[in-house]
Amino acid sequence: MTVLLSDDLRVSPVGLGAIMSVYSPAAKPVEPAEALDILNYAVDIGVTFIDTADVYGHGANEELVGRLLADRRTEVTVATKFGITGDLQGNRRARGDRAYVLACADASLKRLGTDVIDLYYMHRLDPEVPIEDTVGAMAELVAAGKARHLGLSEVTASELRRAHAVHPIAAVQSEWSVWSRDVESGIVPTAAELGVGFVPYSPLGRGFLAGTVSPGSLTADDLRRALMPRYSEDNLSANLTATGVITTVAEETGLTRAQVSLAWLNAKGREFGLPVVPIPGTRRRQYIAQNLASTQVVLTEEHVAALDTVADAVAGARSRDPHWISSGRE
Repeated sequence: MTVLLSDDLRVSPVGLGAIMSVYSPAAKPVEPAEALDILNYAVDIGVTFIDTADVYGHGANEELVGRLLADRRTEVTVATKFGITGDLQGNRRARGDRAYVLACADASLKRLGTDVIDLYYMHRLDPEVPIEDTVGAMAELVAAGKARHLGLSEVTASELRRAHAVHPIAAVQSEWSVWSRDVESGIVPTAAELGVGFVPYSPLGRGFLAGTVSPGSLTADDLRRALMPRYSEDNLSANLTATGVITTVAEETGLTRAQVSLAWLNAKGREFGLPVVPIPGTRRRQYIAQNLASTQVVLTEEHVAALDTVADAVAGARSRDPHWISSGRE
């Protein structure tokens, strides 16, 4: 089973966010062999849409995905991103000038060990470079055969329109989930209008919506606490109550909390009339299988309506820096 994201870009109905890392620097990282085994298992069961970025592990993550592609390139749709310099620990900025775009693509191609990137995203908008210029450079990559399709991450509706006028955009990747719904006000309906697919990242709230994060479970150095206010100790306690309806729906349907959250996103895709392919990340085989199974779930209207109430009760913003995400620029 595949989903047509846009034009001729077909992907598995759920992808895998292959960052394969953890939020706490003190936590044990995933060993490369273990990570590769997880990636291979995902492809084995039909999760063939693999998402990475050059900033993840400063290129190491792309090299890992490259090991997968070395044996299974024809089975995998690979997406990667450019545009964040520094790191993800708060020492970051966006960059999108032409020279940088072209250099990043060549570096990613080398690390991935492939001659073409299936879906190449601008990870964040450079506030000092018009999006038309950045997408123009990305279009050069398509013309050169180095990228098949272009995508944008965390853009506003107007930014998408401006970019799409330069070159067709196949997909927008932004945070969208039961507890993060700001994208529904502008970018989601605009993507539907333009025929652009939507790829929600963090569809499980970085573990919180799946029930794997709770008050007291995050270490002091956990990046979620530093960069995302809703993961502060006080807000987590409030949000545990706010998301209790997910547990209720899970118990009533016999699904996991993660499956309920992903099925809700599928329902929203039908509501807005656009293809939605979430890319949850996980380090466990059973979760990959459960996430894939969620694509066969259709929630009742009553359950969807109940889950729709969650976001309004959530405490804390999804980013410490409002301009780092699309809602801060709408």
